[in-house]
Amino acid sequence: MSTLICFALKEEAAPFHKVVARHPGIITLIVGIGRTNAEQAVRDFLGGASAMPQLVLTCGFAGGLNPDLKIGDVIFENGKRKAERANLEASLLVAEAKPAKIFCTDRIATTVVEKKALREKTGADAVEMESAAIHAVCAERGIPCLTVRVISDTADEDLPLDFNALAKPDQSIDFGKLAWAIAKSPGKIGALMALQKKTQLAAERLAGVLSKILQPPTA
Repeated sequence: MSTLICFALKEEAAPFHKVVARHPGIITLIVGIGRTNAEQAVRDFLGGASAMPQLVLTCGFAGGLNPDLKIGDVIFENGKRKAERANLEASLLVAEAKPAKIFCTDRIATTVVEKKALREKTGADAVEMESAAIHAVCAERGIPCLTVRVISDTADEDLPLDFNALAKPDQSIDFGKLAWAIAKSPGKIGALMALQKKTQLAAERLAGVLSKILQPPTA
């Protein structure tokens, strides 16, 4: 095994799974939402692996904090350790991914006001919930790690619901609470469908970039 690619959600990984079979030596891992789930999933995986990966990518959706970032923009940020593949950053740039500062938080940024406050506080371009934990586990083991994310909601838009309030203790969505929230506010259905289309587009864009940078070398 050479590369481990971590996604929080199966929806983030689904388009990439369609092409991953063409790339030998790549394993995908669904780690769940948030730092705690991500850390445990990666520790468990590495603890049971017969060989350590040469590289770990932490991938998935990110909320935009920089107003210049649009839906489907793929961004990346190196950890403290250099990626083992020296040309990986160059490959990302060629694939039209953008270097960015990415902040890892403990809750979903759901409103424009919250995103603006995070931008002012951290100077970050985007926000997500798993990468810091994955980078920490990789640093312990000396495994190069790189964050590659895609913008699924922009700095200037509110999410249609407060998904933090709909989460279970393990941070996964409680679909009973979701159904009740929709029943109370049926006008949100259109916005939720629009969000689903945006996230699907974002996942496809991310899969396209990952497929390009992980192409095996030609003879």
